[in-house]
Amino acid sequence: MKIKFESGLSYQQEAINAIVDIFQGQEVCTSNFTVFSPEYLAKQKTLDFNQKGYANKLQLTEAQILENTQKIQLRNGMKPSLPNEVDIRHLDFSVEMETGTGKTYVYLRTIMEMNRQYGFTKFIIVVPSIPIKEGVYKSLQITESHFKEHYNNIPYKYFIYDSSNLSDVRDFAVNDQLQIMVINIDAFRKKL
Repeated sequence: MKIKFESGLSYQQEAINAIVDIFQGQEVCTSNFTVFSPEYLAKQKTLDFNQKGYANKLQLTEAQILENTQKIQLRNGMKPSLPNEVDIRHLDFSVEMETGTGKTYVYLRTIMEMNRQYGFTKFIIVVPSIPIKEGVYKSLQITESHFKEHYNNIPYKYFIYDSSNLSDVRDFAVNDQLQIMVINIDAFRKKL
């Protein structure tokens, strides 16, 4: 049995746009860095010292992000936030949706849209518990063909963070394709 996803629900598209539009004006670009960790190299013996990593690069100013956010708030009938009410540096935004409305689908599709529109390739989904982590991973599995169909067969990798398999984290850093890491909050708080 194959699950069919409805991709045209207006309330879901509005939620997707509410996040994607925060970055309106962002150009597609990447940031590169050198991967170097002596501890990791000693453990894995697989990396050379000059391997290139890829990161999302945000070019928008705090003022542009605030302006975009205020436009989204007005569009959704909300009072616009004042500059002193928002900590733009942390980019901590929330989309509120009722239970059973497709929140997981919405944020996964938001990832696909942010990749398509802005070239962002690195996403970490932090969840509160192990059962939710497993549920998100299952959602990634069952939506894979749906998203590939809707996003021109985009190549992407998703995985559950496992501290005993740091090669996935390395691949996350050095791969220039769309990467999605799922991690529960307790593992996120621990030191790698």
